[in-house]
Amino acid sequence: MRPPQGRRPSTLRRTLWTGAEVTVTLGVVLLLLVVHQLWWTNREARAGAERKVQALEREWAATPADGQGEDGQESASDPAGDDTPAGSSGEGSGGGSGGRTSADSTSSSRETPRWDQAYAVLTIPRLGLTVPVAEGVGKQNVLNKGYVGHYPATAQPGRAGNFALAGHRNTHGEPFRYINRLRKGDEVRVRTRSAEYTYVVDKTLAQTSARDGGVIAGVPRSAVVRGAGYSEPGYYITLTTCTPEYTSKYRLAVWGKLRSMRPR
Repeated sequence: MRPPQGRRPSTLRRTLWTGAEVTVTLGVVLLLLVVHQLWWTNREARAGAERKVQALEREWAATPADGQGEDGQESASDPAGDDTPAGSSGEGSGGGSGGRTSADSTSSSRETPRWDQAYAVLTIPRLGLTVPVAEGVGKQNVLNKGYVGHYPATAQPGRAGNFALAGHRNTHGEPFRYINRLRKGDEVRVRTRSAEYTYVVDKTLAQTSARDGGVIAGVPRSAVVRGAGYSEPGYYITLTTCTPEYTSKYRLAVWGKLRSMRPR
């Protein structure tokens, strides 16, 4: 004898139940992915970047710029320090010697930082930001670690030309999330083993093409946005990141000029 038809789950009911379970599961997975991307990667990257800043400070204290550590051993050279502009203000600024200082007297023998090596610390007081600077702009070993990356072939801090940097705006520490809030006159400081360089924000390019290489040229000048940038050589810093937020369609650039150098 067949059981009453109403007691058996209908095919439609089973299908709807299964579909609901799959939808809920996918929703939970997507939520976890969003939490991982927007919260966990930031937490991990920021903690790692903070540890690296502390490690650099300990290393510099143990092996100062004069080349002698606490144990009297010669320290590694500072790959960043070099000539500063003539007449720049601040302690240790150069005079009639083209801005060159005693702290930079061995600059000709200094080497380029190793690829992915963290070798400087960037501080932006307005944003409450302190983050390591590493050589290169690779995602895995630099940007995704919460570091700021130095564009290869651009100037090192304090040197003539353009010290150009990139950083994430969202996820993985997002050090450059709020650089759009910087205003003319804000300070951007860069510390190396041998010196602290103070740049002053001068201009902002709110949006340009992701392929606009002019913004990080030696004399930074947009190749896309007419009139944006500079026309004279100088001592510049460029901060670049993606815009709008949560996309990588365009680039935002902030430019500044070197104001002073103080030996450490």
